[in-house]
Amino acid sequence: LLACLIEVMRLQTGAYWSPYYKITLRPAHPNGYAVDVNGISHQTMTDWRYKEPFYQLVYKTFGKTFHHALILGAGTGSDVAIAEAYGINSITAVEIDPTIQQLGVSLNPNHPYQDPRVHVVINDGRSFLQNTTDHFDLIIFALPDSLTLTSSQTSLRLESFLLTQDALEAAHSHLTSNGVVVLYNYYREQWLIEKLADMVGHAFNNQQPLVTSYGGWGRAATIMDGPRLATLPPGQFGPYHETAPAPGVTKLGVVGQGFFPLNSITPATDDWPFLYLQDRSFPMIYILGLGMVALFALAGTLTLAPRKTLRRFDGHMFFLGVAFMLLEVKSITTFSLLFGNTWLVNSLVFFAILSSVLLAILVNRYFKFKRIGIFYLLLFAVLVLNIVLPPEALLLGNPVARYVLASILAFTPVFLANIIFTNSFRDSETADIAFASNLLGIMVGGGMEYFSMLIGYRMLLVPVIIFYAC
Repeated sequence: LLACLIEVMRLQTGAYWSPYYKITLRPAHPNGYAVDVNGISHQTMTDWRYKEPFYQLVYKTFGKTFHHALILGAGTGSDVAIAEAYGINSITAVEIDPTIQQLGVSLNPNHPYQDPRVHVVINDGRSFLQNTTDHFDLIIFALPDSLTLTSSQTSLRLESFLLTQDALEAAHSHLTSNGVVVLYNYYREQWLIEKLADMVGHAFNNQQPLVTSYGGWGRAATIMDGPRLATLPPGQFGPYHETAPAPGVTKLGVVGQGFFPLNSITPATDDWPFLYLQDRSFPMIYILGLGMVALFALAGTLTLAPRKTLRRFDGHMFFLGVAFMLLEVKSITTFSLLFGNTWLVNSLVFFAILSSVLLAILVNRYFKFKRIGIFYLLLFAVLVLNIVLPPEALLLGNPVARYVLASILAFTPVFLANIIFTNSFRDSETADIAFASNLLGIMVGGGMEYFSMLIGYRMLLVPVIIFYAC
């Protein structure tokens, strides 16, 4: 115990804890810090003049002509400092992690957040886009690449709903008549650059985006689109073309530039928010991982469980477990889309789910339902309604109306499902077997969540209906 406590204390030395990460700092040249999250390099705080060339490309292309900028994923403030240096009058800096933003306030050598032109918003970027009424002549997706999932129940990253076709269309709607949207990052894979360029182009009414790609060290790109591209001198940029980087060059340099042709690449959407999958698929790494879990679980159960116990396996409770786990995943993703991927939203979702479980238990305690089939019919009706309504139909402008509608669609089936479950569990003659069977079903349902990478989150409700029917 003493050795463990000493090691835990050692691991805390110099660490900052945010709602999402364990954050540590390392000295970075010149006169700055590298920010590591959960032991992985994430971003750097150095003088803006030493940042990669793609940070400044939009300003070098259009000059000091921007007045009102929105920076999504402001982090420790490098993008904000560059916007200030290029004379932008008003900057809205949106960052989801309050601790990372505060480190930028205290340690960024340019002190970007102390500038009175900057308005800081601690929120999910997609949630801000959906709720703001402001319009901007420059919207920057500033390397939004989290290194964590929103919860252990889903495959969603913090930025998943920020990098979808629907999010880019929302950004388009908040541009002024001469605005431009910019994305830049180390995308690493050429197909990812092509996919994002295609999504951006289709979000801007099939207008070809201006893409600049970088090589030599890593694989980065800047993608720009919007009405302001029409102000560029004719012939300044032709169709996109690339040249191979010089052998042995390790400095980041331009290897391709021009207007990118649009293709029919599978876009990330609010229903299928998997930007980092090349296409709808069930990757082999997940199949092998889940197969290994299933093998060990089955081998352990069949080897260790007494035969008479196995013969009493409760299929009814098993199917309830599978269906409910998938239903819970769908509820989490719905609220993440409608209200943001922040830790507070996810906490409130779990609170609501657990509250609905408790409420169902209390209802079953005081009321004896002889015809539970009525609740099955109500459950099927609400699930079908959830399938028919696409996610974007729930993004109402009024947040109160959005919350009420989302609560009805997301938590009514959870409540009805728990009425059915508690009724069945109360009447079961062997509570231990019923509970064990339900837990096995929950494991299977958790594994089936990965089918969302193949069919999207909305269609996960089809197997939910099937398993409740079973």
